Amino acid sequence: MKFTRQFSALLRMNLAAIPQRLGLVLTIVIGVACAVGVLVSMLAMGVGSRREAMGNVRSDRIVLMSTGAQGALQSSIGKEMLPLIYDLPGIRRNEEGRPMAAAQAFLFTQARKKGTGDPMGFAIIGVTAGLAGIQPELHLTAGRMFQPGLHELIASNKCARQLSNFAVGDKRVMRGAEWVVVGNFNLGEGEGTCVVFADAETILSAFRLNTYNQVTVLLQSADAFTQLTDALKANPTIRVEAKREAEVAEQSMKRFNGMLNFVTYFIGAIMALAATIGAANSLYAIVDSRRRELATLCALGFTPGPIIISILAESTLLALPGALIGVALAWLFFNGFTASPFGFSFQLAVTAPIAGLGIAWALGMGIVGGLLPALKAARLPVTTALRAT
Repeated sequence: MKFTRQFSALLRMNLAAIPQRLGLVLTIVIGVACAVGVLVSMLAMGVGSRREAMGNVRSDRIVLMSTGAQGALQSSIGKEMLPLIYDLPGIRRNEEGRPMAAAQAFLFTQARKKGTGDPMGFAIIGVTAGLAGIQPELHLTAGRMFQPGLHELIASNKCARQLSNFAVGDKRVMRGAEWVVVGNFNLGEGEGTCVVFADAETILSAFRLNTYNQVTVLLQSADAFTQLTDALKANPTIRVEAKREAEVAEQSMKRFNGMLNFVTYFIGAIMALAATIGAANSLYAIVDSRRRELATLCALGFTPGPIIISILAESTLLALPGALIGVALAWLFFNGFTASPFGFSFQLAVTAPIAGLGIAWALGMGIVGGLLPALKAARLPVTTALRAT
C-alpha cells in the first residue's frame, strides 16, 4: 500500500474518532486558544504603540541634533547655531520667506493625576517662533497660543484629561513663577503622551538654560533631505546631524518596544510550553487508548512513516481551531482597547500579520506536542499491543 494511501486512511480514522475522545481534544484546543490569545493580545500592544508613535510622522520633517547625540536629551545646540541652521538649503519657507523651522528645549517634570493624586511625568517643550509651521497637525481645541515672553503654557488634551490643573485658565507654579494654561490642543489623531509647549526663551530663562536640544524643520520635499545633509557635511562649523522624523520616533520607542517584546515572548513562551505539554499528554492518552488498533494496522502492513505523519497531522489540525479561537478572542476583546503604560496612551491593534504569527505559533505547538506521541505510536511493539486489554 502506498504511503499516501496509508496516510489518508489513518488520518480519516483519527479524525472520525474525535467524538469518542472529545474531552482530550477540547483540552488541546482550549490550551492552544489560551496561548495564542495571550500572545496575539500582547503583540497587539507593540503594534499599537508603534502606530501611535509613528502616527504623525512626516517624510518631509527633519530633526537636527548635535553630532553624536543618541536622543534629544543628550543633544545641545547653542543659540549661535540657529542662524546657520535656518540658512541651510532644502528648508521650506513660508509666505513671508521665513524658514519653517523651530528650536526646542526639553524639560521633564511631574504633576498629579486626577482622582488618585499620584505623580506622573510629562514633557515641557520650550519652542521658538514657528511651532504651527513645523507641526501643522497641532489643532487648538480651546483657548489660544502662548505669547512670547510670558509665563504661558498650552497643554495637550491628554494632559487636561489625566492631570490636575491643565485646563484653560488653570495656573501652575514652576521655578517660583505662576504659569497660566492658555490653550489646549490635539496633535493629529493620536492620544499619545502629555505634552506642554511654552515660549523657548521664557523656559530657558526660568530654568537657567542656555542651549536647545533640537531643531525641527520642514523640507521643501522629502527628497531635499540629501541636499540638507550634504550641506551639513560641507560645513563642519555646524556641529549638528539631520535625522528623519521616523528614525527619531523609532529610536525613542526602542527601549519601550524592546521591553514590551521581551515580556510578550517570555509570557507567550510559558503559555506555549504549557499548551504543548497539555497537547502531548492528551495525544499520549489517545495513542495509549488505540494500542490494539495501531497494532492491528501494523500487522496489516501499515508502516511507521504514515503513522507518525498522520498523528502529527492530527495534532496540527487540532491546534488550528484553537489558534483561530485565540485570534478571534484577542480581536474581540482587545482590538482598539486603550492602554496607558508609563503615561503613554495607545490603542491595541490586532492586525493580519500578528494573527498569522499566532496561527503559525499554534501550528508549531501542534507539531512539537504531537512528535513524541507519534514516535511512540510508530515504535509500539505489535505483540505487546495485541496482548493489551
